[in-house]
Amino acid sequence: MYDSLNYEPLRNMGYMLTRLRAEMLAATDGELAADQRLAHLRVSSTQSAIIALLALGRATSASDLCRAMSYDTGAMARMIGRLESKGLIRRNRCHHDRRRITLELTEEGKAMFPKMHEISMRVTNRFLRTFTDAEARQLEMFLGRALESV
Repeated sequence: MYDSLNYEPLRNMGYMLTRLRAEMLAATDGELAADQRLAHLRVSSTQSAIIALLALGRATSASDLCRAMSYDTGAMARMIGRLESKGLIRRNRCHHDRRRITLELTEEGKAMFPKMHEISMRVTNRFLRTFTDAEARQLEMFLGRALESV
């Protein structure tokens, strides 16, 4: 672990993960904007992640999305509004509990998801190109363990 003698602020895990995340988001944003099938929607990498969580069944509500993405509820509400205005998701009132609102992809959202997924995978693979498959799996395991510790 770190102590005052070996801790370098620009080499610590938090700094490097923050920088890596920013670089990956920027690369994904660039590819989403350049894709002919997606450019007219002006979808960001964060919006693409929301669509992925809904498409893969990992989230069905705004609160699920907030937890999965570590997002604040106000920011998520605005993001959902933007995706709704683009015709990619819709809000539905729950039949069992009228206070609860669920989210689902529209037909256009479902149609766009595979291309967004492909772009996300391509960007991730580009960032992992200097790793072997075993190293990439090990990195995922280490990051998962670090996340479990919070």
